[in-house]
Amino acid sequence: MTRILLFTGKGGVGKTTAAAATAVRAAREGLKTIVVSTDTAHSLADALGVEAGGEPAEVVSGLYLHQVDTQRALERQWGELRDYARGLFAELGLDEITAEEITVLPGAEEILALLQLREHARAGTWDVVVVDCAPTAETLRLLALPEALDWHVNRLLPAGRRLLRTVAPLVRRVAQVSVPDDHVIGAGERLHRGLLEVREMLTGPSASVRLVLTPEAVVLAEARRTLTSLSLYGYRVDGVIANRVFPGDGADAWRSGWVQAQAARLAEVAESFAPLPVHTVPYLDAEPVGPAALAKVAEAMYGQADPFAPPQGDPPLRITPEGELILALPLADRSQVNVARKGDELIVDAGSHRRVLALPAALARRAVKAAVLRDGLLRVRFETGGPDD
Repeated sequence: MTRILLFTGKGGVGKTTAAAATAVRAAREGLKTIVVSTDTAHSLADALGVEAGGEPAEVVSGLYLHQVDTQRALERQWGELRDYARGLFAELGLDEITAEEITVLPGAEEILALLQLREHARAGTWDVVVVDCAPTAETLRLLALPEALDWHVNRLLPAGRRLLRTVAPLVRRVAQVSVPDDHVIGAGERLHRGLLEVREMLTGPSASVRLVLTPEAVVLAEARRTLTSLSLYGYRVDGVIANRVFPGDGADAWRSGWVQAQAARLAEVAESFAPLPVHTVPYLDAEPVGPAALAKVAEAMYGQADPFAPPQGDPPLRITPEGELILALPLADRSQVNVARKGDELIVDAGSHRRVLALPAALARRAVKAAVLRDGLLRVRFETGGPDD
């Protein structure tokens, strides 16, 4: 089974370096590895010291880099929908250039990188897939997208198909514009199915996220929130990488101040993220560029640990044989967690993030008895009666 590792963190903490170093380590251990990016900055090629093309290219023996050709992938995955939208705007009198600009899908590069990741994982070619994700806020929005899209599609698409078949002749005759046919809607459905497959893959037993941070108060605060939010959406975090740690040996007065401040933050990191392992990377005297330098970073980062071992422990979301729903919400503030029931769905808010969970049939028929957040776990128990709409 292909091991999938995603790296994210606040912008500027060194997540691209951590991802690239991990990929180099995998290749040196004899694992056929590909490293891709969902970050539109595309810094991976710079970190590896190579030029990137539109197809996977071998960097060193066993290590390949893929910088997704967004334009070509966009036409393949989104072509029918874009063609329809461009035609519609042309019918409304917009010129070709304006129509082209309007039909650029927001977040297209990140979405297409996820779909390309699915292709790599399904191919069976790779032992390890390493993903350099965008900064945390963008990554959370991206990883929440498949489930959110599924919620809307399941409610709107069936009714929308029926409505379009009914009103299409009238719209064409009265408004003088085209309406999407089944071919266009089918393209949207394929995109929807692809993103669901991505979610299933990234929440599966062979995928995990690693949080990259620097020992600073603001960065640590964001990393703590990110851990909670990733767990809310069902993504497993299996480690933390503390980057740019000042070595304490031979420190002068100025650096000693930094060493002491970072030591205090690192103690907070260990306490906050326990029992997750915390891998530290020292502040280097030169920027690590190229496979040789990145291999040294990986050695410092992981030491004798196995960075490619399957993630351990329970998944973030599970249902016990007794019918109790358990959702991991590590570091969540009880005052910011809210649980509501609507029909056969359970709505969980954690801070500014929300997840709508479609309950399995066995629980959808039962009312919520209690919801308790304790020790980082939200436990929802159900009665034996009907749902409390």
